[in-house]
Amino acid sequence: MRALVQRVSRASVTVESRTIGAIGPGLLVLLGVTHADDEAVADRLADKVAALRIFEDAEGKMNESLRDREILVVSQFTLYGDARKGNRPAFVAAARPERAEPLYERFRARLGAQGGAFGAHMEVELVNDGPVTLMLEIEATA
Repeated sequence: MRALVQRVSRASVTVESRTIGAIGPGLLVLLGVTHADDEAVADRLADKVAALRIFEDAEGKMNESLRDREILVVSQFTLYGDARKGNRPAFVAAARPERAEPLYERFRARLGAQGGAFGAHMEVELVNDGPVTLMLEIEATA
């Protein structure tokens, strides 16, 4: 499972001209699910996101975790796009929707986060805070 985590001043997601999720200061998480991912992976990655110390403390150091800030999670199968050969990315590493959606929803629920509409064409707007952007990945263990 991969997550692109962005610290934001604000972010929103719109589907068919209707805003379905919007947050103030916090994190925008773009989440990709692959075939080997399971509930344990989703839980571990959600816990990792919640514990990230990427917000400034009183001295201006990145030392605070999420605390009372908000989270917006958007499904993003293209995080598993592979463009090593040619110019058209292949998405064979991305999990099928019937596998990915329940894991996305579990991840989102564990964080108490707002979300996008799985599988929909979404417009995501954000104002980076910093900017601070991290790529996280947790793999299933055998």
